Order: sequence, then C-alpha cells, then structure tokens
Amino acid sequence: DVQLQASGGGLVQPGGSLKLSCAASGFTFSRYAMSWVRQAPGKEVEWVSNISSGGGGTNYADSVKGRFTISRDNAKNVLYLQMNNLKPEDTAVYYCALPPHKGQGTLLTVSS
Repeated sequence: DVQLQASGGGLVQPGGSLKLSCAASGFTFSRYAMSWVRQAPGKEVEWVSNISSGGGGTNYADSVKGRFTISRDNAKNVLYLQMNNLKPEDTAVYYCALPPHKGQGTLLTVSS
C-alpha cells in the first residue's frame, strides 16, 4: 500500500523558515512525480508544488513561487519542501501527494 507521512510542521513566526519532509513507502518512489498540497482551515485543498520523478523539473503555485523549494532524495524515498519567508496565509495542513493518495499531513502555523 502507498504510504505517505509528512513531518516537520510547527509554529513559525512570519518571515521564518521551515523544511517539511515526507517519507514515502509502498511504491517505487523514484518512478513517480510527487506533489505537495495544503489545506487551510475551512478552505479547499490547494496545490503547492510538484517535482518530476528525477527531480529535474519543478513547478510552483504563484502564491509560493520564490519562497518555497521542492526537492527529493530518491535514494532515501523522501520528498522535501523548504519554505522561506513564511506568511500567515501559509498556515495549513501540508500533505505530500501521489494522486489519488495524500497520506498523513503536517500542520504549519505561521503566527506571531
């Protein structure tokens, strides 16, 4: 079974940084493009970023472009999301995703 476990969330002040990780198992990680999505309280799920299977291609939502960086380590089956210059509107539960799978999320709260 596909398992995706995000971790690394927490409480960060505006302007701060945090790096999320997602441990993947149950499938051949290196063969698949992966995504990060997030869901803010009371809102729809929002796509944040994706990365190609080999890591050479990345895409970002306009809301995070220039602030977030997606990466992966195919040897360790781990997906990352480096988040800089965080804003209160980044507050959400973050999930790594391999559609239709979304896995366990991690909560990021950006607040002073």
